[in-house]
Amino acid sequence: MGNLTKKFWNDDPISLLRVGPGFRLSDVDPGSTPGFDGVDKQNADDALAEGVGVLSTLQEKLFACSKFGDTRRVLLVLQAMDTAGKGGIVRHVVGSVDPQGVRLYAFKAPTEEERAHDFLWRVRKRLPDAGLIGVFDRSHYEDVLIARVRRLVPPDELEARYGQIGQFEQQLADEGTTIVKVMLQIGSDDQKARLMERLDRPDKHWKYNPGDVDERLHWDEYQEAYQLALERTATPAAPWFVVPAEKKWYARLAVQHLLIDALERLHLDWPPAAFDVAAEKARLAAT
Repeated sequence: MGNLTKKFWNDDPISLLRVGPGFRLSDVDPGSTPGFDGVDKQNADDALAEGVGVLSTLQEKLFACSKFGDTRRVLLVLQAMDTAGKGGIVRHVVGSVDPQGVRLYAFKAPTEEERAHDFLWRVRKRLPDAGLIGVFDRSHYEDVLIARVRRLVPPDELEARYGQIGQFEQQLADEGTTIVKVMLQIGSDDQKARLMERLDRPDKHWKYNPGDVDERLHWDEYQEAYQLALERTATPAAPWFVVPAEKKWYARLAVQHLLIDALERLHLDWPPAAFDVAAEKARLAAT
């Protein structure tokens, strides 16, 4: 663990949150805070604030290196049931870095044009360029989640998609993309309370979708679909992390740490000057 982790965590959240052999989604306590020693919002806010500087510097290094031929990039995939806090992650974690170094895309129901192609076609169009942190708010995983629950495709096609996703993500990794896949996990009761809050507050009505109640009726089926997706597509090249998200401060802190870890593993450094620094200082001094 790095110095930042040692200061605020009693155990490394990377290993605690990573999906491995025998993982069961039903075993995850959505109200827990794995690895976090402070166990309160104030300590988490302090940790998040300190992490902002670390994440911002790493993101700038990634962006700077791309200007000199480095083709690496990072892709954060956010999946969750409705109201789990994806928007908060985007605002409070990804939003803390220079926006020119981020490419965000929120996937909605496919358009007529997108349905005319294979399910990964629209995803390929939204991949981050070199030097960027890409963020998918929902993703190609909707095509094995809602597609399974709502029976939108034949069973054999659905089964084939897991393998296609694995090949696709392996190709991305081989081409220099560091993939961080996060499922934010909340409980059914907590989701109900969050939806009710949106109805109780006029300033939240714009976030409410009547269709969310329809999807709640399939809660258990979605949990089964997520379990299958996590089992079938968690790989060394594209690991899954399940983050308990009933405490929003913990989810934000955990995802920030996952991003910092992903960037630190790239061993980034500032690119060297492509000119004679001393000579340029002399020329500038003479003006």
